[in-house]
Amino acid sequence: MSRYRDVLVKLSIHPLFWVVIAIGVFTAHFRELLVLFAIVFVHELGHAFAAAHYGWRIKRIQLLPFGGVAEMEEHGNKPLQEELVVVLAGPVQHIWMAAAAYVLYELGYLPADAYTFFIWNNAVIFCFNMLPIWPLDGGKLVLNLLSGHFPFLQAHRYTLGTSGFCFSIMALGGLIWNTSNVTMWTTLSFLAVSMYLEWKQRQYTFIRFLLERYYGKRKSIEKLTSIMAQPDDPVYAVFTQFRRGYKHSIIVKSPREQYTLDENELLHAYFAERRVSSSLSELIG
Repeated sequence: MSRYRDVLVKLSIHPLFWVVIAIGVFTAHFRELLVLFAIVFVHELGHAFAAAHYGWRIKRIQLLPFGGVAEMEEHGNKPLQEELVVVLAGPVQHIWMAAAAYVLYELGYLPADAYTFFIWNNAVIFCFNMLPIWPLDGGKLVLNLLSGHFPFLQAHRYTLGTSGFCFSIMALGGLIWNTSNVTMWTTLSFLAVSMYLEWKQRQYTFIRFLLERYYGKRKSIEKLTSIMAQPDDPVYAVFTQFRRGYKHSIIVKSPREQYTLDENELLHAYFAERRVSSSLSELIG
């Protein structure tokens, strides 16, 4: 139970949410703000408790007006099924919250205007978070799905490409139909900065993925797969073909013979021996 209690210690409020709080106080919409905060809070608790259930290391959970950002220290090497549960654990909360609000409304405990306000904001936050834009839940879901079919580095880049495309459509729609919505443009600015930082740090993200494979404690390997390579291929080029949920054996073919290397041999040479520019032939020879 302690790991679930520790989740609450990781919660913090993003500066963007403090801006919304200030607006709510000055415009006498504090009660509506409390409803919004409650929806976001429960949403993020869903992510956090699911991650705690699997023993994930939670770095920080920040609450935002439209959801939140849960930062983990797992670096892309947890089983895809676990990650899928953690990603969906937030949006799922909106379903039971809507059902509970409906029951309270039907029993007469919730006024019609309060019910309408709650259902509308609950649905908006749910739909917004499911947009395929990083770092929203929809963007993380895209990464999870792509990781099942492509190497990690490629899946990550495809996810950011998808995010950029969907963001552009959303921003264009805002320019055409809703140019005066300050909240929308503030949110879009946050998403733009988040995507830019993720793209800028994409190489760092990949190195963390490799480091976790080398130093981390992987509970299980779902599948085994082989990577065909040439003797002159750099070690790093082989890393770009690493996939989540797989244990890799590297088959090196030369004109005269064939060698098989384990992925840990390459990771050890790269990180422990600092042979960052070595080719496979140098490791074998």
